[in-house]
Amino acid sequence: MMARTDVGGWKRYWGLSRTPFAKQLAPSELFDHPGHNEATARIRWAIDENAIALITGEVGAGKTVAVRAAIETLDPSGHTIIYVGNAGVGARGIHQHISYHLGVAPRFHRGALIAQTAELLARERDERHKHTVLVCDEAHLLEADQLEQLRMLTNLEFDSDSPLALILVGQPTLRRTLRRGSFAALDQRIAVRAHLQPLQADQAVGYLTHHLALAGRTDAIFADDAATTLVHAARGLPRQIGNLAVAALIAGYTRNNRIVDHDCAAAAVADHTAD
Repeated sequence: MMARTDVGGWKRYWGLSRTPFAKQLAPSELFDHPGHNEATARIRWAIDENAIALITGEVGAGKTVAVRAAIETLDPSGHTIIYVGNAGVGARGIHQHISYHLGVAPRFHRGALIAQTAELLARERDERHKHTVLVCDEAHLLEADQLEQLRMLTNLEFDSDSPLALILVGQPTLRRTLRRGSFAALDQRIAVRAHLQPLQADQAVGYLTHHLALAGRTDAIFADDAATTLVHAARGLPRQIGNLAVAALIAGYTRNNRIVDHDCAAAAVADHTAD
């Protein structure tokens, strides 16, 4: 039998009702494991207390998933979520982003813009009675001036209550950056920290099985050696496990396999690690 070439039909071939390992999942559908649960709980505590949280982990470890899981439990009527995902906006850009998000055109001069941001955050808290949550993703790319401005945003009223919760999300280099003496004032204000470790081998296999079940397959369609190959190559990182698993499923489909065997897994790994 000739190999299949209609790659778009791989989900139907494997009897999947949706694409597995999708990013947008309801909190109840997320894979349950201690590292994720602990990070989510700490983020939620920081939000409730208007504190600073530091969430770190390797690329694809599930940092953003944990933040999203915490945020999706919040009451939208009592919280304003501001997401900054581009460190290239500079320190001024952070203030502008906050002003725009709070419905006001930002002032031009830097000093006036900083004062405006402080006023808007105070208004959101005191008049609208809402918690403002500022999420800074890719925070390991933030420059010194940006980190200092973020510290000042949480300390607008001389060590009284912060007008917002700040969630810093980044790769492990962020932790090392904040340990430098020049960032001691910010580092000391971080109330909770969570570092997402890669999944252990049994957790990684459970992650694979869980997401296939969400997509409609509760039976084993990955051979044991195929699953082991994927988990090892992914180094326990959830995003990479998903990427490799989908590539292996497509390889199995194009080869008319009844299960995803070791050869399919090896082909997926080879494609993802090729120069």
